[in-house]
Amino acid sequence: MAFEFHLPDIGEGVIEGEIVEWKVSEGDRVDLDQPIVEVQTDKATVEIPSPRAGRIAKIRFREGEVCPVGDVLVVIEEDGAASEPAAAPEAGSPAAGGNGHGAGHAPELAQAATRAAGPAAPAMPEVIDATGATRRVLATPATRRLARQLGVDIAQVPPTGRNGRVTSDDVRAFAERGGAASVPAAGPSAALQRAPAQPPARIEPAGAEERIPFRGVRRAIAQNMTRSKFTATHFTYVEEVDMTELVELRTRAKQRAAERGIKLTYLPFIIKAVCAGLKKWPALNASLDEERQEIVRKHYYHIGIAAQGPQGLVVTVIRDADKRSIFELAKEIQRLADAVQSGTIKREELVGSTFTISSLGALGGLLATPIINYPEAGILGVHKLAQRAMVVDGQIVPRWMMNLSISLDHRIVDGWDGAMFVAEVKSLLEDPTMMFMELV
Repeated sequence: MAFEFHLPDIGEGVIEGEIVEWKVSEGDRVDLDQPIVEVQTDKATVEIPSPRAGRIAKIRFREGEVCPVGDVLVVIEEDGAASEPAAAPEAGSPAAGGNGHGAGHAPELAQAATRAAGPAAPAMPEVIDATGATRRVLATPATRRLARQLGVDIAQVPPTGRNGRVTSDDVRAFAERGGAASVPAAGPSAALQRAPAQPPARIEPAGAEERIPFRGVRRAIAQNMTRSKFTATHFTYVEEVDMTELVELRTRAKQRAAERGIKLTYLPFIIKAVCAGLKKWPALNASLDEERQEIVRKHYYHIGIAAQGPQGLVVTVIRDADKRSIFELAKEIQRLADAVQSGTIKREELVGSTFTISSLGALGGLLATPIINYPEAGILGVHKLAQRAMVVDGQIVPRWMMNLSISLDHRIVDGWDGAMFVAEVKSLLEDPTMMFMELV
């Protein structure tokens, strides 16, 4: 009999995955552990290997479609097996997509998930639907959180997503129709304003065009950015920094770094200054737990670095950045950048940051208002370093200048804290000898 492979639970809190690319077609032969499909979740893109050797008999979800965890993803006709597919599990059984997420094939699913996703990584807390609903509601954690913020009983929302999935647009439309009175929204989240639900925009053909499927990493980026802008209350603060002394220090240190095979940029120095600033102004190294209505200040410093990869923007994470030397930071930055470009970055290297730095290097421009890497409290934009004519001690002299812009979540960070943090970072970059006197 044929083997039905259910989409495994490939990460804590993940309830579905979008099919980005099939690496096999119906009728193809596959070997055990051969990569067969690339799946995008809200955490990372992973390759899932085949749990059996045999022939691909049926692909149940096509590229661009969303497969819930526990649903049959593909049917594999094992070597020497009959061509009839396995009998469908009874409704309510673990393999039918109940609480076991396909536990009828638990050994195969566990092995596939381990091979596909690697070691477990920190994830967002499980979001519990407290509406008292008795039926199983298929919805993402973000959609459930939106329902609570709008005071909507998610069990009453008519689903329009695939396989009965409730989408964020469903929740907003339900609230606009006056269905938001069943559950009171608690705390400051009740004050969040949402735009009225609108029908999806349609662009009619009007000449020579190229149509690119909006899915995979690109769509995940869009969803995350939209969620951040409609959740965190952004404000931006800008300061200019005289980098002249740091330019001279880096010039002297580049040769020693090169002898160790390290490419030394300005980013390690900026990370070091950021860690020092976060320790003095802990409100910025925090997140808002909306469900418990608690501000979570973190006493660990995992710095995210926004980087452009072949498939779009990703944020790599340098863990315990405050405990690393300048050269160690430079080496780790390069390792993560190489992994992004080669497509070998691991899921655990893309999650868990506490504060993010966004830098385009020489293309940094003069100013930007970066979008916060939700649920963090802030993101620092690093802009172009260039010589400018500045007045120093009454004289016009050339100085190496750079602008910093920081976007902060005004729900939990006041303007004073943000300005003082940037002032601390500025002072350390302008006098880098002081940076090494900080206990960072």
